[in-house]
Parts: sequence; C-alpha cells; structure tokens
Amino acid sequence: ARRDFTMNALYADAEGNVIDPLGGLADLSARLVRFVGDPDARIREDYLRILRFFRFHAWFGDPDRGMDVDALAACAEHARHVARLSRERIGHEMRRLLDAPDPGPAMAAMQATGVLSHVLAGADSAALGPLLHLEGAVPPYWLRRLAAIGGESPEKALRLTNAEARHLRLLCDGLREGEPLPVLAYRHGAHMARDVALLRPALIGGALPDGWIAEIEKGATARFPVRAADLMPSYEGPALGTRLAELERRWIASGFELSREQLLA
Repeated sequence: ARRDFTMNALYADAEGNVIDPLGGLADLSARLVRFVGDPDARIREDYLRILRFFRFHAWFGDPDRGMDVDALAACAEHARHVARLSRERIGHEMRRLLDAPDPGPAMAAMQATGVLSHVLAGADSAALGPLLHLEGAVPPYWLRRLAAIGGESPEKALRLTNAEARHLRLLCDGLREGEPLPVLAYRHGAHMARDVALLRPALIGGALPDGWIAEIEKGATARFPVRAADLMPSYEGPALGTRLAELERRWIASGFELSREQLLA
C-alpha cells in the first residue's frame, strides 16, 4: 500500500542505511506533516488519512510553523467523507489525537476545515486551549479533553466503551451539578474530582481555585464513620438504608467533620 506521509516513507537496508526517496527526513526534522505526492489522491485512497493527518500534526508537527496548506485544503474538501468511516476507526484516532501533549492547534484546524463537525457534531475546540494551560503537570487524559470539546452523543460517535462512557457521563454531571470538589472526590474518587476541577474554569476562562488539591485530598480520604450495624436493631430493612443515607448527608454537609458519636447521638 502507498504510504500516507513522507515521514512514514523512510526505509532501512540490511546495513542500517536510511533510504529516503521522498524527503521524509527533512520533513521530520522540520516537523512538517506532508502527504506523499498529491494530498487529494492519498485521501481518496482512505478517508481515515484525514484524521491521521491531524493526529500526526498533534504529535509530530510544529505548531508555530503551521500545517501544509495543500493538505489542509484536501482535508476540507473531503471532510464530509469522514462519515463513511466506521465509528470504531474514528474513535481510535480521536483517542490518540486527544492524548497528544498539545492537541489544541490540530483540533482548532479540524474545526476550521469542517472535519470536527463530521466527527462529532456540536463539538467546539475553544475550551481546549484554556484546559491545556490549566493541566500543567497533570498527565494528559483524552476523556477529560473530550469533555472540554463537548458534542452530541460522543459515546456513539466515537464508540466509547461502557467504562469510558460512564466516566464521561460523570464528568459532565459534575460540571452541570456544581457539587463541591471534596464531595465529588468522596463519591467518585480523586481522579474524577481533579478532572472536573480542571474543566470548570477552562469552560468559562477562569482560574483554578486556591487550595483545590487539598480539597480533593480531603474528600478522597474521608471515610463515613457509621456502619449499618451501628443502627441495628433500631433500624432494619428500607428504614435502615434511609437512616444511613440521612446520616451520611449530615456528615458530608459538616465537611466530613462529625464523628460517629455525634452522628449517633
């Protein structure tokens, strides 16, 4: 099969000498993702190459240099054909693209060329830049970044696994409901609370709140001090569950401060 990009058309002989028939080494050195020959022809051979072009730029391209203009024009021309691809193939490429150190410029170009709307209707890359800035030393996580761009039914459009879809749903619920970070960390773990903490200011162009890491740690390490056995035999059956939930709500509202004795008094 014909190679897609010049940097993928590098070979080595038995002695380890690099064979570079298409200038791939120069493009690799310049961090320029360029199709082999005519971009239009390469894309017609496999429309997945549109998504691969943006993924390769996210990982290997020079964001200050920009993208190959002929390649961008061809991607825009054939953007509608992305819909022909299987959702599994699209999802695979999007996972890898969003996991890049800085997928922002590539995603913005996807949106500008109309490709993003055919991948995930309603998605908007505007919040991705602020999120990447806030992430700092936090490891990249493609689902967090997917939550930032939004879109209609990503679980179907990208064929998410059940676990991925659940995590994304919890992220979106955390953004909508505005639960305090310690409560989110207590209910869903530090990872989930951290992602919500980063997304909230990114979506409104704000800053991370002071002490947010300590708040998450407090909730993630909190342990409800009352057990079902503490309420028996006074409470049994459904009444036992109702009473436990009531005491847990009181304990959470206290900032996880009320002791077992105070709750049972």
